[in-house]
Amino acid sequence: MGPEVDAVPLRTDIIGREAELSRLRAFLAPARREGPPTLAVLGEAGSGKSALLEAAAEDASERGFRVLRCSGHEGERELVFAGLHQLLEPVFAGVGDLPAAQRHALLSAFGFGETDRRPDQDRPERLLINLAVLTLLSDVAVRQPVLLLVDDAQWLDACSLDALAFVARRLPGEPVVLLLGVRGDAAPRQFGQDVVRLPVRPLDAKAAERLLDSQPRPPQRQLKEHILRQAAGNPLALVELARATAGSSPISLTGPADALPLTARLEGVFAKRLQELPEDTRRALLFAAAADAPDVPAALLAASASAADVNAWSVAEDAGLVSLESGRVAFRHPLMRSAVYGSASFAARRKVHLSLAEVLSGDPDRRAWHMAAATLVPDEAIAGALEETAGRARRRGGYRVAAAALERAAELSPEGKQRARRLLDAIELAMNAGEPLWVEKLAGGVISTTDDEAMLMSAKLWTGWALAATTRQKAALSHLLPLAEDVLEDDPITALTAVGHAAFVVYSTGDDTYRQKMQALLARIPSDAGRDFDQAWTRASCDPFGDRKTALELLRNCLADPSLHVDQLTILGGAAWVLDETATAVRILGTAAEHLQAATTVGSNATLGQGLALAQFEAGAWEAAWATAEESRRIAAENGLEMAGRSAMFVGAALLALKGEAADARKLIDQAVAGVDPAESRALGARARWVRAMVAGVEGNHPLEYELLRGLFTVGPDPQPVHYHASYYGIGDLAAAAVRVGKQDDAAEVLDAVRRQLEGGMSARLLLLVRRAGAVLADGEKAEDLFGAALRDPAGETWPFERAVVLLEYGQWLRRKRRTSEARSELARALTVFEQLGARPYVERAAAELRACGVSVRGDDVASRGIERLTPQQLQIARLAATGLTNRQIGERLLLSARTIGFHLYQTYPKLGITNRAQLRDALSGTGPSQ
Repeated sequence: MGPEVDAVPLRTDIIGREAELSRLRAFLAPARREGPPTLAVLGEAGSGKSALLEAAAEDASERGFRVLRCSGHEGERELVFAGLHQLLEPVFAGVGDLPAAQRHALLSAFGFGETDRRPDQDRPERLLINLAVLTLLSDVAVRQPVLLLVDDAQWLDACSLDALAFVARRLPGEPVVLLLGVRGDAAPRQFGQDVVRLPVRPLDAKAAERLLDSQPRPPQRQLKEHILRQAAGNPLALVELARATAGSSPISLTGPADALPLTARLEGVFAKRLQELPEDTRRALLFAAAADAPDVPAALLAASASAADVNAWSVAEDAGLVSLESGRVAFRHPLMRSAVYGSASFAARRKVHLSLAEVLSGDPDRRAWHMAAATLVPDEAIAGALEETAGRARRRGGYRVAAAALERAAELSPEGKQRARRLLDAIELAMNAGEPLWVEKLAGGVISTTDDEAMLMSAKLWTGWALAATTRQKAALSHLLPLAEDVLEDDPITALTAVGHAAFVVYSTGDDTYRQKMQALLARIPSDAGRDFDQAWTRASCDPFGDRKTALELLRNCLADPSLHVDQLTILGGAAWVLDETATAVRILGTAAEHLQAATTVGSNATLGQGLALAQFEAGAWEAAWATAEESRRIAAENGLEMAGRSAMFVGAALLALKGEAADARKLIDQAVAGVDPAESRALGARARWVRAMVAGVEGNHPLEYELLRGLFTVGPDPQPVHYHASYYGIGDLAAAAVRVGKQDDAAEVLDAVRRQLEGGMSARLLLLVRRAGAVLADGEKAEDLFGAALRDPAGETWPFERAVVLLEYGQWLRRKRRTSEARSELARALTVFEQLGARPYVERAAAELRACGVSVRGDDVASRGIERLTPQQLQIARLAATGLTNRQIGERLLLSARTIGFHLYQTYPKLGITNRAQLRDALSGTGPSQ
């Protein structure tokens, strides 16, 4: 990607930012960069983020990078893909080389060649758009490395941010890096954890003083001390206050230094500078402030029509407020633009927006927003135009933009019921955008707008959904369960919907107090009320063992319907998974995922994806589970669905642990539970304990392994599960760990309690695990009987890994009894399953036991050992490549670029002991490389 980083030193003339410049220098050097290829420069307004980004851009250009850049603007946040268009405009000629579907989607996203659509074609193509961006950047990077530079990312439109986050997660292996400048202390949530953070903190006292001393007219003595105190280390404040007070005495700035927030003080400084400008210049600046970047040509035209000549702009440039280049106007800092717009009267702003709307008559979306900004009173014509804008944004997959347009349309709606309807439509879009807090706000608007009972109830249910989708789980239950209680007698269907929303939270928290309340409500809701699939999910998730028979009957009745929709399949899949109908869960959730992919919507649903990943993992489809979990994690991060993302991370961590990648498993499970209150999420906490126990076992720390597994149940004479569902699945591993550390009696107490608690309600899977635990803890004939009972049940084949562990432990027991011939058979069967799954620690255990039985174990050749060293993604890519698919075809299937596929294959060959693609098939089949 270029010469060694120290060959071209990054500029050092930014005072007080030596550490930040060093971090940027390392980030731009491929050999020294660690972590994700995305770095966010975070800081308050005026902290110097833009200067750091500019320094990085200059350095990257000198190293041979192609620098593509864009800037976010407050007024442009509602315009679909505006930022992405600005970023890609210099390389837009390459769009013609994209695959046809991607080319059409990207062109449509930018408003080129879009045709009228029928109602049945009203579907967004966000997945294709994002893939098109990835492919285009990958093609550009073939010729030279690429730096994507986005300043003021907090104001970038949501669709552009989604696309950039999608691309950023698929950049490993590409000579492409992304730099974000973000106001505040958090990167855009679309990027989740896949971003390096570089906070730009206030300058220390010495650096701040150096910066003041470097100004053309540096302040002295008391004035200098006053500015240092007010600026609080903000570079922009230091510079602007020094300029504004040049020639002033300290007396003119006396007063409470902290009377206003720093940004307000800075805007006050800017406003004072504006007052000194000619009227024509202030008017011209107001056009630029109201217009934002895409509308600047229109603003220049409208400003000229308002008698603002070129000299007006020159005065603003001379005053250091704007820069003029190639017919464009750019404010030197966002606060300047805020000051210009905020200091103008509404009458002046209205006049400017109306002028811009007139100039932009050929662009209905921009015109609608300018018309909306020009009115304070309800106006159905403008509201209708915004609703049409929302429809166009929805078709492009711009859910957030569409919701914002509908929210503003509701504000301008003269009639209350129409306002409430638009708000409810906006709620659905905000939900699809993964914005639960926004959903809650919009629902509150409905409640304050209408007295229509049906609308009010919808808003209340949406409020409950919003609470449930966030970490405010107890608040969700406190809202939803009383709501169900209030309407149960008159409207049991609505009560069931409320309880169904609550069921997700009750399962996640595992709080028995709320679970008992929900069970009491369910007992009063008729079993034929509402939709059967709602009944199935709610009853199964609330009481998967005590009410198992009823839930199974409901599930089977629902699955007999051939016309189930995706949302229904998703709910039923969750019910099947909770009930350990694992094969059914994989089938129906897989069907739902295929429907979503065929519809080319925003992407697969993250909640559906994490459920499918869990089911695939338990069913032994580990490669598929890894791919599904990774995709679900990305989508959850892009859409703010925190709990779904954490569940997907658990699946990934569990797979890494079982494959022997202890360090990576520990890192991922720590990330999954970071910031989570264990009392608020017992389900995730129980699974995290299990993963950590597996890691401890791989590392040989068996006391810790047992301690973690024992923590799945309470301490006392009658141990209870910490989570009423998730805890039970650790009973087999708990018993095995107890034997390793001599805690058999303690584990036996837990096992006896589990048998009492689940009597008559165990699934075939739990029965397998309970019998395994009993066999491991027992002696003599009782142990053999339990092993035999566990292995004779054909239903156990549904969970191949868990059954193979029983085979392994039975083989170990037989060998200790000197029944070597029988032991060989059981151990060989276990080894075959472990090898197929890639469960390396278990392969090693089974192989060691077989060797102790005098059996020569296969897998000592280079290729077999190499397969074990591959990551799940590398193995998946290698197997697809072995079938003859090209890198581009594999990339389209896995949502990765062709260059990324090539990068992974390049890393795979030496691990397998081969040198080219033609040798893959033999290497993966274990026959060795072809000659």
